[in-house]
Amino acid sequence: MRKQALQYAAVLACGCAPAIDACAADAIGVVKTVKGAVHIERTAQNLDAIVGSEVYSSDRIVTGPASSVGITLRDNTLLSEGSSSVLELNHFAFNTTTHDGALDATIRRGSLAVVDGKLAKAHPEAVRFSTPTTTLGVRGTEFIIEVGDGESGR
Repeated sequence: MRKQALQYAAVLACGCAPAIDACAADAIGVVKTVKGAVHIERTAQNLDAIVGSEVYSSDRIVTGPASSVGITLRDNTLLSEGSSSVLELNHFAFNTTTHDGALDATIRRGSLAVVDGKLAKAHPEAVRFSTPTTTLGVRGTEFIIEVGDGESGR
């Protein structure tokens, strides 16, 4: 009986580990549109972005020349990244019940158009977009950020 209990505990422990990892790394959004060459840099991976690709906190989204990508975050924030751009999704958290959370993103190069979602409407102070030289607090519902060559980082 004791041996069976230990085997059951071992199976349970091994079976739960992937579930814990999946919960710890929930997708923060999804790619809705892709034009041209777009890839997602995640840890040590470089993934081609396709419609339906999930994005995660700490992802870096890179568009090539004459390329663009549209991403919808879990709070319905819409991000439209233009050609030759680099967007870092530093942190995103969103509670669907209370609309609490935070959004912190950096546009290193290129352009980004944003249409606010539920998070910015409920807690505008919790949303921050940065460039290599500026940090923007969100107080409107739609805006565009453009980073010229003189500002580009990394």
